[in-house]
Formats: sequence, C-alpha cells, structure tokens
Amino acid sequence: MVDVSVFIDEAIAEIDAAIGEDNAVIALSGGVDSSVSAALAYKAIGDQLTPVYVDTGLMRKGETKQVKDTFAYMDSLRVVDAQDRFFESLAGVTDPEEKRHVIGEQFIREFEEEAHAANADYLVQGTIYPDRIESEGNIKSHHNVGGLPDVVDFEGIVEPVRELYKDEVREVARELDLDELVSERMPFPGPGLAIRVIDEVTREKVAVAREACHIVESETAEFDPWQAFAAVVGKATGVKGDNRVHGWIVSVRAVESRDGMTARAQELPWEALQRIQSRITGENDDVARVLYDITHKPPATIEYE
Repeated sequence: MVDVSVFIDEAIAEIDAAIGEDNAVIALSGGVDSSVSAALAYKAIGDQLTPVYVDTGLMRKGETKQVKDTFAYMDSLRVVDAQDRFFESLAGVTDPEEKRHVIGEQFIREFEEEAHAANADYLVQGTIYPDRIESEGNIKSHHNVGGLPDVVDFEGIVEPVRELYKDEVREVARELDLDELVSERMPFPGPGLAIRVIDEVTREKVAVAREACHIVESETAEFDPWQAFAAVVGKATGVKGDNRVHGWIVSVRAVESRDGMTARAQELPWEALQRIQSRITGENDDVARVLYDITHKPPATIEYE
C-alpha cells in the first residue's frame, strides 16, 4: 500500500513542476479518481487550474448537481452541456471499442475548447493504473488512455494518480478529507452509460440504464459491493397487466473486488434480487425482464463493453 502522505506531497510537487507558471484544465467527472486529481492539482497550482465537468448525457443520476455542489469552492469550475454532441457522435456506433474511441475523441475536443478559453496548455486527468493495464493489454481501450485520438492539442497531459489502484486512490481521498460521497462512491466508467447499453447508444436506452443503475446502487448499498450497476442488454417479450410488451432486458451486476483487476460476482440474497427486479420493472413500463449476472472476472470484465 502506498504511503499516502508521502504520495500527496510528491504528487503536488510533480504537478507543480510539470505545469509551472502555465494554466491547466482538469477533466472532472465526479468519480474518486478525477476528484482526487482535481484536489491535488488545485493544491499545486491553485487558480491556474480550471476544472471542467462535461455533461455527456451518459452520466449517473444526479451527477451534475453533485459535482457542482462538491466543487463549488473552485470558482473557476466549468460545467459544459455536451449531451447533443455526444449522442450525435455515437449515432449508429455499435462496436464497444469504437464507442470508447468516439467518446475519447469527443471528450478531448471538449477539453481543447475549454482549454483555449482558459488559455491553458495542459490537461490533468484521473487515469489510474488498471486503466493503463487494460488499455495496453488490449482488454479494452479506456477513453482516457487507448481511446484518446492520435492528435491532441495540449502541451502535455498530467496524470497524478496513474500508478495507483482504486483502493489506494480512496486512501488518498480520505487523507485529503474529501466528502465520503466522493471517496467511498462506487466506480463508474469514464465512457459512462454508453458501455452499459449493448449495441447502439440511444437516449431511451440510456435513460433506462440510468434509472436501473440508481435502483441497483440504492438497493445493494447495505451489502457493500465493490461495484453494482445495471445494463440494458437487449429486448424480450413480457406481460404487463393484460398486455404483451416487447421491452428491454436489464442485467444486474454486483461484484466484490480489491482493485478491479479481478472480481467475484456477489451472492446477493434472493429477497434483495426480488426487490431490485420489482422496482426496475415496476418503475419503468418499457422493461420486460431483469437478469442477475453471476460471472466472475475473468472470464468476464466487470462492465459489459
């Protein structure tokens, strides 16, 4: 385990040395990795930093408000509504790797535009060690590593937590006294709900995934999973009332893990699974059935795409 206090001092010094007197933007998603990176960068360069939260339309329920509330102390926080641009760029895209590359490029273009407005030459982002391992090992391209476009209009990209695992990043967050809503929250993929929707990404499917994920997170909190979520995986026939419906299939996943590199499917109580399926099908008329994924990692990855 990393020596947290030593790491913080070294990371602040590294950021300060890399950026110097220049300005930087930080890619802020609201997750623990980017939040820790933002806190470290703010300590290092202060007002030279412009935090940028891009609302892709693919985020968790309530994410935008939470980011605004959590980082209100950073006066330069920029919230960018890019939902239309992301959905337009993803139209017709069905391959998981292509999704990641499309999202990675769109993110960079948004940050380039914000950096130009802030006269910033550097991008800070919350890449962690497993992101790099999976991207370099051809398991899947993370939007902030293998998903980046070949040409990036920045003097440099600074990644202060690039050598840390998720549990180590959480330790740093606690040492920095970040709110528990940040330090203890479940991991969420950089490409967002786009990779919790099989096949083409549409606003309808994303809305179903968002509500289902919110239900799963709230209903599994007492069992302390490392990660729990839902994904829209296809369509099937169902019955609601006296009517046949051809509705969405939602797959629920809850796993136990230390660092995300391997994981075991969590054995949730039957009563909890029944509450989850009852809420998901009851609160969304377009969901026909709910499945529970019992696959470990490996052979599966934690996320669906």
